[in-house]
Amino acid sequence: MNKIFLFAFIFIQNLIFSQNSERNLSSEKWQFKNSKDNEWLSATVPGTVHLDLMNNKIIPDPYKDENEKKVQWIENEDWDYQTSFIISENELKNQNIDLIFNGLDTFCEIYLNGKLLKTTDNMFRKWEIPVMANIKAGENILQIKFKSAVNIGKELAKKVPFTMPESPRSFVRKAQYQFGWDWGPRLVTAGIWKDVKLNFWNNAKLENVKIEQKNISEQLANLVFYTEVFVEKEGKYHVGINSNFKDYSLTKGKNVIEIPFDIKYPKLWQPNGFGAAYTYQFAVSIFQNDTILDQKLLETGLRTVELIQEKDEKGKSFYFKVNGNPMYAKGTNWIPGDSFSPRMTKEKYQKLIKDCKDANMNMIRVWGGGIYEDDEFYKACDENGILVWQDFMFAGSFYPSDDDFLNNVREEVRDQVNRLQNHPSIALWCGNNEIDEAIVNWGYQKQFNYTKDDSLQVWKDYKKLFHTVIPDALRENLTSEKNIYWPTSPSIGWGHKESLTEGDSHYWGVWWGEFPFEIYNEKVPRFASEYGFQGMPSLETMKSMFSQNPDLSLENSVIKAHEKNARGFHIIDEYMKRDYIVPVDFVKYNYVSQLLQARGMQIAIEAHRRAKPYNMGTLYWQLNDCWPVISWSSIDYLGNWKALHYQVKRSFENQVILTEEKDGDLNFFAVNDGIENFEDVSVNIQVVRFDGKILNEISTVPVGKKLEGILQFDPIKIESLTHDSDINEVFLKLTLKDKNENSIAENHHFFSKPKDLKLAKPNIKVRKVSSTEIEISTDVLAKDVYLMGEKHFSDNFFDLLPKTSKRIKLSKPSENVEVMSLWDTMK
Repeated sequence: MNKIFLFAFIFIQNLIFSQNSERNLSSEKWQFKNSKDNEWLSATVPGTVHLDLMNNKIIPDPYKDENEKKVQWIENEDWDYQTSFIISENELKNQNIDLIFNGLDTFCEIYLNGKLLKTTDNMFRKWEIPVMANIKAGENILQIKFKSAVNIGKELAKKVPFTMPESPRSFVRKAQYQFGWDWGPRLVTAGIWKDVKLNFWNNAKLENVKIEQKNISEQLANLVFYTEVFVEKEGKYHVGINSNFKDYSLTKGKNVIEIPFDIKYPKLWQPNGFGAAYTYQFAVSIFQNDTILDQKLLETGLRTVELIQEKDEKGKSFYFKVNGNPMYAKGTNWIPGDSFSPRMTKEKYQKLIKDCKDANMNMIRVWGGGIYEDDEFYKACDENGILVWQDFMFAGSFYPSDDDFLNNVREEVRDQVNRLQNHPSIALWCGNNEIDEAIVNWGYQKQFNYTKDDSLQVWKDYKKLFHTVIPDALRENLTSEKNIYWPTSPSIGWGHKESLTEGDSHYWGVWWGEFPFEIYNEKVPRFASEYGFQGMPSLETMKSMFSQNPDLSLENSVIKAHEKNARGFHIIDEYMKRDYIVPVDFVKYNYVSQLLQARGMQIAIEAHRRAKPYNMGTLYWQLNDCWPVISWSSIDYLGNWKALHYQVKRSFENQVILTEEKDGDLNFFAVNDGIENFEDVSVNIQVVRFDGKILNEISTVPVGKKLEGILQFDPIKIESLTHDSDINEVFLKLTLKDKNENSIAENHHFFSKPKDLKLAKPNIKVRKVSSTEIEISTDVLAKDVYLMGEKHFSDNFFDLLPKTSKRIKLSKPSENVEVMSLWDTMK
């Protein structure tokens, strides 16, 4: 019997005879109303008040037109939700019935049959309420009365003797991005945003299971399962893992059981690019008198993760060692995939994380202004070998530190850590996003006329929350090998030289500072956890901003409303003028804006990778969007890959050949992030004219023999390569080869900015190979070939070399594929 079948068999057999059971109340008939009104309307749970108002045609879709402005009144109202459900006499015979809310947003009162059970004040906590004394046979009425988070936040803000930035969002434990960001709308919502359940249990229940990995070797993995068991009556119980059980004498109330468990010849969970992301399944069960009382199913992977920080002559290292191997982190930053989180489907989570894997990523940072993501997100990361840098949900503001707030955060950390810690993908817990930097660098103290005592209080509050409360909560709830904590990201602001020599860095000299892309070659940190540049989404997504008759124009007020950065269009224009001929036509402008974004991030990523092992990580901002918007994302709201994501896939290949122009020389770097080493590598260099004529061809060898991590080749004078050729009419075709002359990696090097290239009109031909495959060819260089249409292409925004062809797969059949290249924007 194989492992998966055995696991399913144990689960099904035990579930049939389990005394404990669960009932989902989310599927009951729910209603909602404004607390001022009398009429109840239909509601969906899980959901939000905005979605319910849309479904009842009371508000327009906030993602369309300029409708966001029309729905701002919602955040100031109170909202009531209710349902009724039937409890049978048989269900009432259970010893215990718990009402469980996995997510309530945010301030509410919970009533059952008119009795107030609980008040809540945190979107990120799980609320579990014993209801045996208040539930009855027959019809039961459950009501949840939500209060305006904005109004409560304003009242809480009054208790602080100085003005807090971003008030009132920092006073409420809810998703901070709902209050608006420079890529997202202001939609401060309320509602039952996760499942509501009734849990019936008798004699005993399993509350929490965490797995400690004591020792892992090739021969043996020593694990310990820490199992929290609540029992009604002391006595003997059988608790075990899969089919291995042991007797325990348990006392009434909470018991913590330690169960050792060994795995012979374990298979390790490996990050993407290092091997398979292998996982093991476990069924943890409790029996009494041959009757199963409760069971939890777990899946985890065996791996070790270390954050290495060692002083060196240049500062201090910052990198992750996974299963004993230093890992160069390649990845991105994640924001919530929708402004209305309940709309996120399992399929969308899976697709976005698979898109990360397909782009050769191995790490994703969950940004601290959003939400602790759904289980499906972490499951997808587990399956695809994507390590998670997990921020706690604090971002870009100052936060209070009164006892109520700190106790609330302590419980929030406990709930989330217990839910997530067994995922092998979790690599790091980070206290916050950019709060240390906000206190030190953003000038809020001057803006709000702080006294010296006010400023000292802010720093004291910060230390208490992120250097005491959260790390203490982690120590209480995590097993030691999983407790890797980093108080803030970045550790040092981008204006300080130390931000490049130690810790992690958010470098925003490009974009915010408006420095040229080439500054990335100088500003190389130890670990780049944020940097980015905006680009437009696909034309399909641009059109989705309109409820009807899309008017694709930069002057259109709808498009302006979907650019949330006040200086966004200005900054894009300024950078575009530097590197490209700025098109007047909107479709071409959209295309060039994507090329511009991809070009900037390519320069950054290649600068980081050339600096290996000084730099050991590059996570660009950002992967995704929460609505249709012009933003820093590489995948737009509708799931379309922008030019940036295609470029990231190329730039993140495990083996690359990279170039750097410096003082009239061209330097070459071969980088290998994979587990395979290559002997006697060389680089073949062809100087190619745009019409395809090869003007020069040479080979060069590295300073060293074996390509394990990075090799630098002898520099070559640019003049000796190009001779008398016009550098605006030639490019280099680079091929990294192994000792058997097999190609390991390829790249192209252009000596000029795109606007200066003397491109000829390419004769691009598209041949249909099948309904979902095409072959594209050209006579002369076709720069940045753009395949258009509402479908996914296996490659796009690529250079098609003269007198070559390339086969492309399509996500769905197409009779006609439109093609554009950079030449079309230069006429």
